[in-house]
Amino acid sequence: MSAAGDALHRMLFGVMSVVSSRGQGRLLGRYFDWWHRKPDPWNYHGEPYEKHKHQRTIEVLPARPYTRILDVGCSEGTFTHLVSAAYPQAETLGVDISQRALSRAAAGGSSARFLALDILNDSPGGSFDLVFCAETLYYLGRSGRLRQASARLRTLLAPGGLLVLTHPWPEARHLYRCLDADTALLRTAEHVDDESDRPFAITIYQRKADG
Repeated sequence: MSAAGDALHRMLFGVMSVVSSRGQGRLLGRYFDWWHRKPDPWNYHGEPYEKHKHQRTIEVLPARPYTRILDVGCSEGTFTHLVSAAYPQAETLGVDISQRALSRAAAGGSSARFLALDILNDSPGGSFDLVFCAETLYYLGRSGRLRQASARLRTLLAPGGLLVLTHPWPEARHLYRCLDADTALLRTAEHVDDESDRPFAITIYQRKADG
């Protein structure tokens, strides 16, 4: 997408965020159901950039046991299935606002489970020691909604749990400002991949044991 297209894209989601939080969730659900009218609309399976980003995200994870894993905004589950295969001993859950995307995700063949969820307003329940959120935060629009989502992501983490975010660079720094200001979180790593014309950052936060 061009820079002008990106700007229009962000503007659309900013307008959506003017309504109530629940109303925004309904609008986003309809939008992404429409976007998923055909399978794999972002070509996660075939696009080298997407494959590289997914593989790199798994590569930079700290080597530790994970028991409960959450993928927020999982779409059709391409990355969720990769994570489930990499950590077969863990319970892996993917959540998304699009029912149409999730119906395809559930047919992916791994042990991952999937749940329709509006992350702004609802919780999957329990806590997780590893939470992924990729290419999602810029859909939320206004700063208030970004604060709301950032707080939700933190509450999903068990003490010591890791939050792994992957978003365009340098936009990621703006998107993560609420997480950086959260005293319960510590940014432990940031890997910037700027070797292509679509640079991205993989940023890892850890919830403090007493946070």
